[in-house]
Amino acid sequence: MEKAIAFIKRPVILIGIAVVVALILGGAAGGLYFTQTSPPQPINFPHQTHVGIGAPCLYCHPAAAWGPTAGLPSQSKCWGCHQQVQKKSPELDKLAKYVQDKKPIPWVPVFTQPEFVHFNHRPHVAAGVACETCHGDMTKIRVARSIKGQNMGWCLNCHKKMAPEKYVKLSDCGTCHY
Repeated sequence: MEKAIAFIKRPVILIGIAVVVALILGGAAGGLYFTQTSPPQPINFPHQTHVGIGAPCLYCHPAAAWGPTAGLPSQSKCWGCHQQVQKKSPELDKLAKYVQDKKPIPWVPVFTQPEFVHFNHRPHVAAGVACETCHGDMTKIRVARSIKGQNMGWCLNCHKKMAPEKYVKLSDCGTCHY
């Protein structure tokens, strides 16, 4: 035991341990930062304008009703309305350029989960959970952004509050981690 303690107390070993701990903590901090920070988008989509005129979330994100991801709107979905709207803006000019070039809009997902989490929109939509429950009030947000603190505890608290009779199933690790 004394040999092990003497070995660990060597400066090279202590530095090595410190480097390993720093890498682990840095990786964890980086992971939290990147899952809680909104990425820049190719078009600054004004959510508050679209939701404000009555566009339902599922119009632009229909896959949420049947699949794990909500999906991101294609340029043809956007252009379907905006070819009829004669308003000029730098953002609409960007959209027109994607349409003209026949290129998809390279949207960057905002609400991302770590690879070990498998979130599925479909059961939430089927249960009547409003989009703003998790994504915030889009009538007050210009560009979608991550909501700080969305983590496992946040989800479990919501499951406990919204469906206490199903909490045993909804709190099972295999529900989201498979």
